[in-house]
Amino acid sequence: MKSDKKQELTVAAIQSSYGSDIKENIDKTIGFIEEAARRGAQVVLPSELFQGPYFCTTQDERWFDSAYPVATHPCVVALQPVAKSLQLVIPVSIFERDGQHTYNSIAMLDNAGNIMGVYRKSHIPDGPGYQEKYYFRPGNTGFKVWDTVYGKIGVGICWDQWFPETARQLMLRGADILLYPTAIGSEPHDSSLDTAAPWRRAMQGHAVSNVVPVVAANRVGTESGLGAPQSFYGNSFIADHRGDLVESFGDKEEGVLVHSFDLTFLRTHRSAWGFFRDRREDLYTA
Repeated sequence: MKSDKKQELTVAAIQSSYGSDIKENIDKTIGFIEEAARRGAQVVLPSELFQGPYFCTTQDERWFDSAYPVATHPCVVALQPVAKSLQLVIPVSIFERDGQHTYNSIAMLDNAGNIMGVYRKSHIPDGPGYQEKYYFRPGNTGFKVWDTVYGKIGVGICWDQWFPETARQLMLRGADILLYPTAIGSEPHDSSLDTAAPWRRAMQGHAVSNVVPVVAANRVGTESGLGAPQSFYGNSFIADHRGDLVESFGDKEEGVLVHSFDLTFLRTHRSAWGFFRDRREDLYTA
């Protein structure tokens, strides 16, 4: 017998610029989180490494001092009471230190402000303007799906979002929605390159082939003083299970995108499409 009960999830994505002062960046992010909560959001996604400027444009050892253990990271500590008071789930993107190792990580906060666990970025880029291998070890946590009170949340980080394997692994772990905090923009070695459209299309494809909403939160604005100036192209969005953009920003706005999804409908619709029923794992070896 079909149930008429539906489970609705309201998700938000923050698009913002950030400066060099970590407290100002945290306070700015909290302001957007509070706005998202007023608009009914249950899960709020800030962009990648919002603690400061995107420092990976060059190799500079001074930035290692801005990595902290998860439990004492200023961004985590500041957002825990916010998550609790507003009853929000917040994936907090941080520069994490674990002993002698540093990672690009997500600390997942539940609606009581507790740390549910950590995901460490699996795919680490290394190229002009995005020299992350100097700072971050490849993640060793495996892909994570967080079973929250609002639904099962799958989170990848920036470069992860280009890989269909990330999305599929998160879906095989039961995700209801995929979230990608991001810091991406200009390519310093070639001013003619503009990856904003294919960046979106790659994730829209994940939405279609997995019948799942996808949320991307990118930063915006130009950051100078860290090598070649880096202009982040924003274009944050929320896509539905068809890959259609149901909420989106351009390349200049700062603010919050909010949208609601019926997870009960999506789970049934996903099964009906057969993308997971008809998989041939016996054929998927190199």
